[in-house]
Amino acid sequence: MIALLGFLTIGLFLVLTMTRRASVLTALVLVPVLAAVAGGFAAEMGPMILNGLTKVAPTGIMIAFAVLYFSLMIDTGLFDPLIRGILRVAKDDPLRIAVGTAVLTMCVALDGDGASTFLITVSALLPVYKRLGMSPLVLTGVVCLGAGVMNMIPWGGPTARAMAVLKLDSSQVFTPVLPAMAAGIAWVLVAAYLIGLRERRRLGTVSLPPEPLVVGDGPGTPRAPERTHPALTAFNLVLTLALLAGLVLEAMPLPVLFVVGFALALLVNRPTWEKQQELLEKHGKSVVLVTTMIFAAGVFTGILTGTKMINEMAAAFAGVIPDSFGGHLPVLVAITSMPLSLVFTPDAYYFGVLPVLAQTAGGFGVESAEIARAAILGQMTTGFPLSPLTAATFILVGMSGVDLGRHQRFVFGWAFGTTAVMTVAALLTGAISL
Repeated sequence: MIALLGFLTIGLFLVLTMTRRASVLTALVLVPVLAAVAGGFAAEMGPMILNGLTKVAPTGIMIAFAVLYFSLMIDTGLFDPLIRGILRVAKDDPLRIAVGTAVLTMCVALDGDGASTFLITVSALLPVYKRLGMSPLVLTGVVCLGAGVMNMIPWGGPTARAMAVLKLDSSQVFTPVLPAMAAGIAWVLVAAYLIGLRERRRLGTVSLPPEPLVVGDGPGTPRAPERTHPALTAFNLVLTLALLAGLVLEAMPLPVLFVVGFALALLVNRPTWEKQQELLEKHGKSVVLVTTMIFAAGVFTGILTGTKMINEMAAAFAGVIPDSFGGHLPVLVAITSMPLSLVFTPDAYYFGVLPVLAQTAGGFGVESAEIARAAILGQMTTGFPLSPLTAATFILVGMSGVDLGRHQRFVFGWAFGTTAVMTVAALLTGAISL
């Protein structure tokens, strides 16, 4: 009964948001609240929600200050050389920019952190897209594809979880799927090419305005570039590189890094109280839009976790697999892995569903490592940047100004295509068996 309630909750949320019958914010809060009341959990709902809010609070804090930090850096023109470089290589061609977006995203995503990948790529590329009049859906879609396939790296969350829960190492899980991952990367580049080609046809010949844009401005709205002293630009560059190095090396928790980094950057770049207030007022709307989504997601996951809906869904999913499918479990796991990112959090899937699947497969002579390889072909890898269960998704759509439902409809087929291509490659190379 609890499992059915969980599936209905997630299904209703997806229907409401993807059909635009309700905003993501209201659906994230009200749908699980109604489910908790219907399931008889009204009395325990308060602590569940507080627990969910507590867990996402560090992410919300990090996002708030990271958005402010990168907005300040954009205002000072720190990313202008990168933007000019992309435009120079792309020659103002939407197709080349889409492919360049994929390449840049996959390079940045090597740090294994989806949140930082989206913060960096969207901050750097959204002005380019606005300057050319390209759809922000193209940006979120291509970034989603690039970040998704790169989330398979061993220090990324899904692969690390799979190895930990099944007591395997990277040579057993990740190394055998390297050829499949390479095929996935190739597919992402092809997909970016096709998406860019469609955008080029839509826009036709692009005529650029003379000046770059601020991220918060609308398409085609020019602004005068801010004159920044070379010494201040050097300081901003060093500070940003230090932040990124601290992020990769995990010198301090991410929220702490961005809180301290933004305060320091604000003091140096906007030394007066008036200028500091002006910046906060200018970018406050972007912060509110993103952080409210994060805390609403905390309500959603808090209730689903506290009511044990996710645990029961995991057991129910594993229990419906017929014995005749036992020998084909690797393929079944691979094909369903990406769509199930919309249903299960990474912890619920890898710590709840995967062990049951691995144990079931063992009864049919299938090694647990093979099930782990199949899972990382999509579950919270290609699927995580469009799942409402991950905070990083809301960074991507929030900073880009894109509705979650539109983003999901736009990119779902392309993301599932990545998993399908990698599944075929994994079968051909023997990483998983049919």
